[in-house]
Amino acid sequence: MKIARFSRIGFILAAAGSAVGLGNIWKFPYIAGENGGGAFVLIYLFTVMFIGFSIMIAEMLIGYLGRRDGVSSFETLAPSNKSLWKYGGFMGMAGLLIMTFYSVVIGWIFHYIFLALSALPASVSEAEVLFTGMLKDDISSQLIFHTIAFLLITTVLTRGIKGGIEKLNIILMPLLFVIVGGMFIYATTLDAFSQAWNFMFAPDWSKLNSDSFVTAVGHAFFTLSLGMGAILTYSASLPKKSNLVTSSLIVVALDTGIALLAGLMLFTFLYEYGAEPSAGPGLVFISLPAVFYEMGVLGNFFAVIFFLALAFAGLTSAVSLVEPMVQYGIERFKMSRLSASVAMGLFFYLIGIIALLSNTSAYSEALTFGGKNFFDWIDFITASIMLPLGGLIMSIFVGYIIEKERVESVLKPHLGFLFPIWYFSLRYVAPVALFIVMLNLMGILSL
Repeated sequence: MKIARFSRIGFILAAAGSAVGLGNIWKFPYIAGENGGGAFVLIYLFTVMFIGFSIMIAEMLIGYLGRRDGVSSFETLAPSNKSLWKYGGFMGMAGLLIMTFYSVVIGWIFHYIFLALSALPASVSEAEVLFTGMLKDDISSQLIFHTIAFLLITTVLTRGIKGGIEKLNIILMPLLFVIVGGMFIYATTLDAFSQAWNFMFAPDWSKLNSDSFVTAVGHAFFTLSLGMGAILTYSASLPKKSNLVTSSLIVVALDTGIALLAGLMLFTFLYEYGAEPSAGPGLVFISLPAVFYEMGVLGNFFAVIFFLALAFAGLTSAVSLVEPMVQYGIERFKMSRLSASVAMGLFFYLIGIIALLSNTSAYSEALTFGGKNFFDWIDFITASIMLPLGGLIMSIFVGYIIEKERVESVLKPHLGFLFPIWYFSLRYVAPVALFIVMLNLMGILSL
């Protein structure tokens, strides 16, 4: 079946949209400051180039050469043992599983857009009560916004590569850059900007330890949306004679740039108004709403556009999480795009309801086992096992299974004398690093 093609700019924005997600805006800034600021940033950038960049090119190459869904691309490109290697393409299931809770989080963001239009919490303690109340007791609102997220994402997927995914990213990604860039420019005018700069970039080598290296490798890999088949699936729709190296570099630069700008902007606001940095949802849904309240009327405006930016980042990543399995349904089972999109959408929507309920007071006990609730188990299984395993499979497949001459013919004209370095990194550095990260995240290995 012929796959609709991205334009070059459409592919870059779609791949960047896949990579630039919620983790860039609330996770990277905190872990940078927590792990030595500038010292961690340097290690992070190093791992991005030698691990994330290496695997991104490998994943693009599989899609670009295979020209089909993930399962078919692995099966087609494997010189032997085709029936075994086709299972590598099922890494797309990781994205679909991630969507079961990612859609719930996007729903929280929609909820906060409406909140920002009315009354923001007046203090951190009030914001914490508000967020906890929504999470544990307000089932109906969460269901409504989870449903809105499902309908938006599924509608985009039904419209296909050109009419849906590319169009969404061409509209939302520039808007995301404008919003984050505009808020960053405003942040540079505040007195606390230098404090935020020091928090993120002043090297504090005393905070750097072996765990920091594992954190850097893990985040460099996960933030680029690797190991779930999204980049592979998008690359199958690249125009012929595309420069995979340049495309990878642009995506990596956009992803890292957004994370750095967002971090500086967010922590400037936090320090300017006396709030303490906190991790994960606490930063976005508790600390920041209270900070925006302190800004007065301007704070409501900033809150709305900030949560819009978060929603844009979430939606562009969301469609990339589901598209690999949509494409699989279309190619392997001859489903129409409408049927495949609705089927995959209903999958993440219905299981997402279980994830949503597992956080609530009424159902948490019934949906908690082994010390984690259903929401946390899906997060753990995908982040700690499925994504690094997907990256490991791709590095082995391109580094050892596909003929080196075939890989070289596509990439060496663009990598030049750097090709041997990239190939060495893919074959030896990336697999070892990902294996260590996977063992560490699973609790099997503690460094």
